[in-house]
This record gives sequence, structure tokens and C-alpha cells, in this order.
Amino acid sequence: MVIKVFLASSSGSTAIKKKQQDVVGFLEALKIDYAPLDIASNEDNRMWMRENVPGEKKPTNGIPLPPQIFNEEMYCGDYDTFFEAKEDNTVYEFLGLTPPPGSKRKVAEEEEQEEGEEDRAEDDLVSEEEEELRELEEEEEQASEED
Repeated sequence: MVIKVFLASSSGSTAIKKKQQDVVGFLEALKIDYAPLDIASNEDNRMWMRENVPGEKKPTNGIPLPPQIFNEEMYCGDYDTFFEAKEDNTVYEFLGLTPPPGSKRKVAEEEEQEEGEEDRAEDDLVSEEEEELRELEEEEEQASEED
């Protein structure tokens, strides 16, 4: 799976440049492989990006601005949705990737799993104790009936 980040190498907008740098820098920090695809110097990249951003995600003028992020052919989102995922520690899910072992998200999932297993073990223990109590009560009832 290749993460595709559509960028504009010669954007006149400092806001777009900063957003692109933020996305690329974060992916590099997490050691996530990605392919930077320039829409300024490659018409095919520009057309592909414009055609594959879902209609409801396009701005009112219909032309999506970089950075736009895809996992192969699957649209992940733009800078705003990437930023939200970054803030929520859900970047791997946003990108359609499995979090690596030891990542905050993976550790949280493992802890939830362990808690679920502990809860089940506690439930099993309670059930065993309840069963033992029922058996004792039945034995006591039988003993009192025999008297």
C-alpha cells in the first residue's frame, strides 16, 4: 500500500506550503512510506487528483487544493481531516494503515483488549463462585430436609 500525497512544488501560497510541509514532516517522523506527487509540474497527477477527490470533499469552486492524501486509490482526506486525525492520534486509521506495535494507538488497543480479557476472567470467576454457592445451598437444603 502506497500513501500518495498530492503536492504543489511551486505554490505561491505560504499557507499551502506550510500544510504540505506539515503532512510530509509528520509522515516522515512516523516513518510512513509515501509518494509525493507534484501537481504543479505533472498534468497527469493534477488531473488524477481532481478526478478522484470525492465530490462532497471538493470546495465550492470544484478544484481541490493540495495537499490531498490517498492510500492507493482510496481517498483519505485533505489537510483539515489529516490535522484532525493527528490531533486524535488516529493517523494510521485515517491513512487506512494498521498501527505498528508500540504506537500510542496500538498500545491503547492492546490495553483495551487486556481489560476485556480481565473482565471476562473476572466474570468467569464470579460465575464459578456463584455456582459453588448454589451447590452449597442445595447441599444445605438437602441436609435440612433429611433431618
